[in-house]
Amino acid sequence: MDFRELNYILAIAKHQNITKAAESLYVGQPTLSKFLITLEDELGLKLFRKVGHKYMLTYAGERYVERANQILQIKSDLDAELADIIKRDVGVLNVAFANMRGNYMLPRTLPAFQEQYPNVKVNIFEGSSDENDRRLLDGQVEVAFYSKPSVMNPLIEYETLREEELLICTCRNHPISRYAVSNPASRFPKLDVNLLKNERVVMMKPEHRTRQIIDNYLRDHGIQLENVLYTGSLPAIMELVSVGYGIAFIFETHLLHRVKNQPIDCYSFGEPKMTSDFVAAFRKGSYVSHYTREFVKIVRSAVFNPS
Repeated sequence: MDFRELNYILAIAKHQNITKAAESLYVGQPTLSKFLITLEDELGLKLFRKVGHKYMLTYAGERYVERANQILQIKSDLDAELADIIKRDVGVLNVAFANMRGNYMLPRTLPAFQEQYPNVKVNIFEGSSDENDRRLLDGQVEVAFYSKPSVMNPLIEYETLREEELLICTCRNHPISRYAVSNPASRFPKLDVNLLKNERVVMMKPEHRTRQIIDNYLRDHGIQLENVLYTGSLPAIMELVSVGYGIAFIFETHLLHRVKNQPIDCYSFGEPKMTSDFVAAFRKGSYVSHYTREFVKIVRSAVFNPS
């Protein structure tokens, strides 16, 4: 099979422009134009319709692109499996991390992995959990690490690495601490979330999975926060909390890896405690190389045992 043909069509579909597609493929624009004309003549139908300067997929083109992606994914799986069979330990590992995890996960996992697999090139992708789902389904990455969604995608498999507790975090000896009570369901005392209605709360932006979990909880319990500051930086949130500029909702795992300055006090949501599964996610049915499995083991060990 001529896999070049598939990649040519996918590039045109992606860029919707022959010149840009040719540049991405490192071929001449006339070469790519001639290829497309020849292919459509051989097929007896059009894969693209030209709208102004854009090349838009026809229905036949959409079907071609869908199947081309599947074929190239099968080839990628086959290449990885054959590499495993002959035990070369040479390959490429494409890994996606949720934005908030990379700052402490990468230093604790990449050096250990590369020491064990020096001939495997690692490519790192960072983004929201939803973005990383798309990367999985597009075959751009082999594994993604994030908090498990409340609504699971049937095309994705999730391997739970740890159950994480979501905590209410304040500066040391915040006045609200006097309302905390013991909680047998958690090693942290319980604090009623309703008490936060008039407090300044620092929240992640909507694309973050933690924020989505919190939004669902507040909606389900009829709680509306009046004074909220939004940011996409988890380190900033933790430091703002530590100096008394607001209260935040933070997973315990993030706090384990915080570079400590000012201390932070933590409280549970109560009974049952608020938890989410931290997972390694894979595209369902895809081949997972042995070195990808080893990377997952390193994440499980290093990230949740910071000492």
